[in-house]
Amino acid sequence: MNTNTRLRIPAFVSTAALLAAGFLASAPAAAGAPYTEGALRNYNTYCVQCHGVNRNGRGVNTRDMAVQPRDHSDAKGMGDIPDEEIAHAIKDGGLAVNKSVLMPAWGNVMNDEEIKELVAYLRYVCNCGSTK
Repeated sequence: MNTNTRLRIPAFVSTAALLAAGFLASAPAAAGAPYTEGALRNYNTYCVQCHGVNRNGRGVNTRDMAVQPRDHSDAKGMGDIPDEEIAHAIKDGGLAVNKSVLMPAWGNVMNDEEIKELVAYLRYVCNCGSTK
């Protein structure tokens, strides 16, 4: 008698699940969303520690910072910044745009397309549209 009670998943089911996961990872975050899942993932991976889970500049790393990170949910503050400057800050760091030296450069981590998608995500977060 076989005492092994593990459930065996047919190969076609696991293959379909992997294909679906791959499709969802590259799809927009939600139907009609102005940003990609990749932009959301990049923000949650690289930005949230300082800019916060609420995108308000109050992340876990900010307690001892002399200069507080930008509040990405602030429509007025974010709306005054051109997309190119936001992309430049992401790519080359805060010092490149005369802001905090604590803002790292992500140009060696994200490519130009990912940075462009992240700028679009930030415009969604601030609800301030594009200022190209």
